[in-house]
Amino acid sequence: MSPRGVATPDVRERLFAAAERVVEKDGPGALTSRAITTEAGCSKGLLHAHFAGLDEFVAELCLDRFARVAAKAQALSQLAGQGTVARNLTTIALALFDSVSPALSGLAMSRTTTTLRIREALEGGAPGFTAIQEAITAYLTAEQRLGRVAGTVDPGTVALAIVGTAHHLLMTSWPGTPDPRPPMTRLVATLVDG
Repeated sequence: MSPRGVATPDVRERLFAAAERVVEKDGPGALTSRAITTEAGCSKGLLHAHFAGLDEFVAELCLDRFARVAAKAQALSQLAGQGTVARNLTTIALALFDSVSPALSGLAMSRTTTTLRIREALEGGAPGFTAIQEAITAYLTAEQRLGRVAGTVDPGTVALAIVGTAHHLLMTSWPGTPDPRPPMTRLVATLVDG
C-alpha cells in the first residue's frame, strides 16, 4: 500500500490495470472504487483524487484502450508489403479484445453516464472504432497497390466488416461465452484471402 502523501507513479495506468484485473477476476459487478484501489495497492481516495467518479474512470479507461489500439492500427501502413495481410489485420483485430475486454465493454455500456462520456469523447475526435477503421482502410489500399490484395476487394468495406464484427463480438461476449478470437481470425482470413 502506498503511504499517504507519497506520489504514486503512473497513477492512471496503475488504476486502469487494477480495474481490468478486478473485472476479469470477479466480473463487472465487482468493480467499485474500493476494489480498484485495493487491487492497485494504493490509498482508497486515489481514484477520486484523479477522476470525478467511477463513471468517469471507466470512460477514461475505455478511451485509453481504444486509443492504444488506434495507435497500433495507424502503424499498419508501415507493414505494407511485410508478413501476410491476414496476419497483420488479425493482430489489430485481436488487439481490440486484448485492450478492451468484452467484460469491460459490457460494464461501460451498462453505465449510462459512462456511455455518454465515451460517445461525447469519440464525437469530439478521440480515437475509437472510426480511427481503427480508417487505418485498416488505408493499410488495405496500400497492400492493394502492392498487388497483395485483389483489385476487386473494397478496402473500406473490409475495414467496416472487421471493425463492425469486433464491435459486435465485444458487445455480445461475456464470461462463459465462447472466445471471440477464433471467429474474428476466420473472418479476417475470409475477407482478405477470400
